[in-house]
Amino acid sequence: MGLEPGDAVLIHSSLKSFGHVEGSAFTVVGSLLDVLGEEGTLIVPTLTGRREDSLSCPPVFHVLDTMCWTGIIPETVRNMEGARRSLHPTHSAAAIGGRKEYITTGHEKSGSPCDENSPYYKNAEINGYIMLAGVDQESNTSIHSCEEIAGVPYHLQEAEIDITITGYEGKRLTVRNRLHDWEKPGTDFNKLDELLEKKGIMKKYRAGNSLIRLIKANDMFEYTIDLLRKDPYYLLI
Repeated sequence: MGLEPGDAVLIHSSLKSFGHVEGSAFTVVGSLLDVLGEEGTLIVPTLTGRREDSLSCPPVFHVLDTMCWTGIIPETVRNMEGARRSLHPTHSAAAIGGRKEYITTGHEKSGSPCDENSPYYKNAEINGYIMLAGVDQESNTSIHSCEEIAGVPYHLQEAEIDITITGYEGKRLTVRNRLHDWEKPGTDFNKLDELLEKKGIMKKYRAGNSLIRLIKANDMFEYTIDLLRKDPYYLLI
């Protein structure tokens, strides 16, 4: 697919999309790490946000103990020896490899889930890739990052709230954040799919039974942010 040693890749994934994989998620993760090498970085979304999250029901997050709901591949990576998870109460990411500290450090300073301090933006900043393995653009959390940076009016809850989370070594810290608005108008991220492919920002491949979309993150950010600044409501249904 063109990935090289030293690259960074943020993967959103469905393990079952590959069909039978001997060794399960460990085989998929191991294959990617073999390609990326020691200097490369594998990033996974370890999201924990819930519809109930609000000022009256703040999220609960423990960096080691709170499982993500994004699938077995992210759970496998976050539990690997040497992996590092960012400190965010709803939209954390875990990384392993040469730039894991840079990717994950500072997410607790974000004012919103996916802003410039987030792993999603940092992956684009270092010219990394986004890989959608058996999932479509609806799973592409980096599009939320584009929405936040472009300042769309529908994506986040209005209130900033203080949330106490548990970090490494049991350290308790309070972060101030705006939460994802689960009651927002419906969006259709798949509107971007054909556009990204036509622009040469995304290419499609096959691995087993899985359709793989490989996206140049920085190019996607530039294109999508520009689109949303011109039309903040473009992604709404």
